[in-house]
Amino acid sequence: MDEAALRTLLRRVSTRRTSISDALAELKDLPFAELGFATVDTHRALRLGFPEVVLGQWKTAEHCKAIALKLSTTGLPVLVTRLQPEKVSVLADAFPRGATWHATARIFEVHGKKKLKGGDVAVVCAGTSDLAVAEEAAVTARAMGANVQLINDVGVAGIHRLLKRRKDLAKADAIVAVAGMEGALPTAVGGLVGVPVIAVPTSVGYGTSFDGIAALLGMMTSCSSNVSVVNIDNGFGAGFQAALISRRKR
Repeated sequence: MDEAALRTLLRRVSTRRTSISDALAELKDLPFAELGFATVDTHRALRLGFPEVVLGQWKTAEHCKAIALKLSTTGLPVLVTRLQPEKVSVLADAFPRGATWHATARIFEVHGKKKLKGGDVAVVCAGTSDLAVAEEAAVTARAMGANVQLINDVGVAGIHRLLKRRKDLAKADAIVAVAGMEGALPTAVGGLVGVPVIAVPTSVGYGTSFDGIAALLGMMTSCSSNVSVVNIDNGFGAGFQAALISRRKR
């Protein structure tokens, strides 16, 4: 249940179109639902504007399905992130319509009946090797209602590619900048536009990149004041934050 649904329910009670008993029945799963193996936070959409997101990588397919089915009763979008391809069929059978498997982003998305509204988010990545993380950010922000523009393969090794997209970047309410190697892209982006830039280091790179630690440290020591940093490969977290920023700006 989200804030709009709760307001509607309270209006129905106040006008006696819904009895108190029926309203209590609808609210019985607030603030959480016990599934035995999981305690699902059904109250999160009221607090954050978006329901709980399921991290699928370390869960069984059946557990992912059960949690997703429970969350889908809110009518809001449901995301199962970092899902391995072999688990997809179980979720696809549970949601034969109104769902999409985003293979590159590794996200199974159940489309909600309620449309969320956000602002403009740009997701920019340095190279095609960073695309999985960039797609994860883009799918997440779109599910939260943001208008997302994905700009691929504009790393600093060919800086002219990035400079050509400066106007597109300047139109965004928030930017997600994804890069591996030395992680220079967010600093370059931050120096071009007066927009919050959420930097995402990726584990892409050669030996001394240390699976993304070099990019992480480079981004954390950025000289662009509008750059903040999430953890290595955390496209989901960056997309979520960018969508929230865009929503508040609108």
